Amino acid sequence: MATKALAFTFTNLINNFGHNSPPSTVKLSVFSLRCYAVKGERPWKSSDARLVLEDGSIWKAKSFGASGTQVGEVVFNTSLTGYQEIMTDPSYAGQFVLMTNPHIGSTGINFDDEESRQCLLGCLVIRSLSISTSNWRCVEALGDYLADRNIMGIFDVDTRAITRRLRQDGSLIGVLSTDNSKTDEELLQMSQSWDIVGIDLISGVSCKSPLEWVDKTKQEWEFISNKRPGEGFRVVAYDFGIKHNILRRLASFGCKITVVPSTWSASETLKIKPDGVLFSNGPGDPSAVPYAVETVKNILGKVPVFGICMGHQLLGQALGGKTFKMKFGHHGGNHPVRNLRTGRVEISAQNHNYAVDPATLPEGVEVTHINLNDGSCAGLAFPAQRIMSLQYHPEASPGPHDSDYAFKEFVELMKQGKNMKSKENLQQLSLSYAFDA
Repeated sequence: MATKALAFTFTNLINNFGHNSPPSTVKLSVFSLRCYAVKGERPWKSSDARLVLEDGSIWKAKSFGASGTQVGEVVFNTSLTGYQEIMTDPSYAGQFVLMTNPHIGSTGINFDDEESRQCLLGCLVIRSLSISTSNWRCVEALGDYLADRNIMGIFDVDTRAITRRLRQDGSLIGVLSTDNSKTDEELLQMSQSWDIVGIDLISGVSCKSPLEWVDKTKQEWEFISNKRPGEGFRVVAYDFGIKHNILRRLASFGCKITVVPSTWSASETLKIKPDGVLFSNGPGDPSAVPYAVETVKNILGKVPVFGICMGHQLLGQALGGKTFKMKFGHHGGNHPVRNLRTGRVEISAQNHNYAVDPATLPEGVEVTHINLNDGSCAGLAFPAQRIMSLQYHPEASPGPHDSDYAFKEFVELMKQGKNMKSKENLQQLSLSYAFDA
């Protein structure tokens, strides 16, 4: 680069515009500038990834996080924030999560908002990746976090156009690749030869052995101060991909929780003599896990049960109903649900691609909640067997806390069950005394 200065003067002509002030002289310097091309990397990232959908569309993007080739089902999430809770929700196993909120990453990563001990989604798809973080709890950037966990991410892609396509055509299988050696045709063939339907995904995300859960909601995040304690009720929680905040909310209501694997038998559960059983959320197709449905069947009627998401779907099948795959599912922290018992509308956090068909349920099973966006079943109850379930997340995380009362209802259900058991024991004791007399 070279510069050269040239000085000159000129006479100010202000007096030509009706002013009587004398002319003035101004000295200016003019610089000439030469620029030379420098070999090396560009200061901005160029497109280095391709997202190929099974419908044949190809979307060029910029990668962050891990590199490689990954296949999964593409779904969109309408949450405005909470991407860390979404990424660590085991229910997203086997899926690419597209965030409809365009700007992601500004709050970075902290280790208080983890919903499980690992990331299980296939890929994170966003429009704009934040170049800085501004949250006081941030300990790591989003890209570094994904790279450490071998999770792929892409940005600078038209997420609005992809969302419209998913709404019109339904959830699509996609292949994401940063490998230039693979042709578009090869990636398209991969997307068209893979299917998420019929795959058992819960066995891959469940714990491997029983564990005791004791952590409650931290005091600074506790949002209900007048909740009634669970009086030490013993709950067995089936881990189909359970979120930590479900367990924290139960513990905050006073429950003592034993978390068991998805393959844990009903007989082993009943040996523990629990006051209630929770069937958790989880990924994939409920019809692909008949062993879990059988476990649910063998527990129904013996203790109060509470099903959430996958647990709700398994309960529906165990009661004799059927489940079906939705067009593009419900994913977000802003879905309106009506409680048919109270008429109250709740804003709920949801994440599911399957639903229970209420027309297939037997007599006595009550639909307690409906999704106001499409009228689908969002909650069930069977009072005769002390059953309750929700097709969304009462613990939110991320999302509003409108539905937290469900944990209190479960506690009340266990209390009723315990009172009934006490009455039965008293009756048996009275009969025993009468027989002895």
